[in-house]
Amino acid sequence: MSTLPVLPSKPANPHFGRLGGEDVIVRLVDAFYRAMDTLPEAQTIRAMHEPDLTHTKAVLVKYLCEWTGGPKLYSRERGAPMLRRRHQPFDIDAAARDAWMACMRQALLNTVPDDTELRGELEAAFFKIADFIRNTEHSGDTRPHPGRPREVAPGVVPALHSSTAPGSA
Repeated sequence: MSTLPVLPSKPANPHFGRLGGEDVIVRLVDAFYRAMDTLPEAQTIRAMHEPDLTHTKAVLVKYLCEWTGGPKLYSRERGAPMLRRRHQPFDIDAAARDAWMACMRQALLNTVPDDTELRGELEAAFFKIADFIRNTEHSGDTRPHPGRPREVAPGVVPALHSSTAPGSA
């Protein structure tokens, strides 16, 4: 009887290594909040944060390390991300999502300037998260949780969810 060779498995999400690890993620987070402090369209989302970003930056570094396929630092310390629930106290509409994305795009451009493919992959993934967290419609109405539409609105057929950033299809 022959045995199959054991092949090393690739990580489910290789972005951590492709980015360059935790040091680059720390630089990405610093660039992200620097953009949030300087971009005029980011004033509203900056106001959702504490004046001192030290703790916020540390949490985002841990989350992004894990989210990109690195060490599971965030979950070990804080549990499941539950990003939409954690952001529920804030009115996050399409304008806030777009401002957040503008900050992240600038941070990615500053941090990963030479890898357009990686930047594109991360921008698409970040957009999915930013849109998922959106909890307020332009009208000010509460936006139902896109992951559990039948629970939020029983009997209503949910709209199709697009995971593509506007203009990128």
